[in-house]
Amino acid sequence: MSDPIVLGVETSCDETGVAVVRGDEVLSNVLSSQVEAHARFGGVVPEVAARAHVEAIRALTHRALARAGVHPMDLDAVAATRGPGLAGALMVGFSYGKTLAWAMSKPFLGIDHMEGHLFAPRLEGPGYRPPAVVLLASGGHSQIVHMPDWGVYEVMGSTIDDAAGEAFDKLARFLGMGFPGGPAIDRASEKGDPQAVRFPRALADRPFDLSFSGLKTAVTTFVRTHHRAGTLPPISDLAASLQEAIVDALVEKTLNAVEATGATTLGGGGGVLANRRLRARLSEEAERRGLSLHLPSPVLCLDNGAMVACAGVFRYRRGERTPWEAEVDSSLRLGS
Repeated sequence: MSDPIVLGVETSCDETGVAVVRGDEVLSNVLSSQVEAHARFGGVVPEVAARAHVEAIRALTHRALARAGVHPMDLDAVAATRGPGLAGALMVGFSYGKTLAWAMSKPFLGIDHMEGHLFAPRLEGPGYRPPAVVLLASGGHSQIVHMPDWGVYEVMGSTIDDAAGEAFDKLARFLGMGFPGGPAIDRASEKGDPQAVRFPRALADRPFDLSFSGLKTAVTTFVRTHHRAGTLPPISDLAASLQEAIVDALVEKTLNAVEATGATTLGGGGGVLANRRLRARLSEEAERRGLSLHLPSPVLCLDNGAMVACAGVFRYRRGERTPWEAEVDSSLRLGS
């Protein structure tokens, strides 16, 4: 039986992504970024995001099919993100994907956005397989997931307040570094000293859960106090130090999950996994502990249609179909 060909549509936040995947092979993966549209607001504006998705999605679909060399009727299914994310943004891609599938009499699959990130490493390496512990860290979500088998997920830990990506964005905005915050802090930290300021690491008594709101308070208090005193360190040191606090928490809690489960495979997904310091730390720890590490390339860490299509291939092979009357779920939880 030949590998199924699935069109994947992703519009959960501020990236419009459309891709064509055959099995685990990416035939095309096109993306329209909204960074410039939201930068002047210092964050994502839901109404602006939804309108931008409407404007971009049809042309991106034609481009993805053309680059893949696939005729629409050769598709086996259409997959689109159902949640979690911004409701208005989700509705654009979900409705478009559902309409496209219905018009062509093809199966339709609504995909969990976080499951898409979890599947992303599968597009680049056959060695990524369960049982595994997977760190999922994006703008709105931070989770540590135990995956004993494909499609079986135990969320061992998650953030109790701000996600890692939110912390990067909010702190970058406070420091006047622009949007999106993660890449800005990553760049600024390159020449900084990560030990210049020891910012707090929260929830030491909870081995898997994460919290970053206290870090945000600690950084803002430190900056205001030292600015008044004229003793503020260079911005590169501040960036490196707050980044180290976030990376420390993510790495420590993930490794706690590895030890608790005995997993020998470690995966990751989500925009925060594009951070160079986080990737380096995970690589160092995996080598030291003899773990098989699988992180997507930075372009696949971003929200994209290929990860949605890959999860769609998995769901299609299992015979799953999403009912036509299904709606988006902005609060969808992994494994629900």
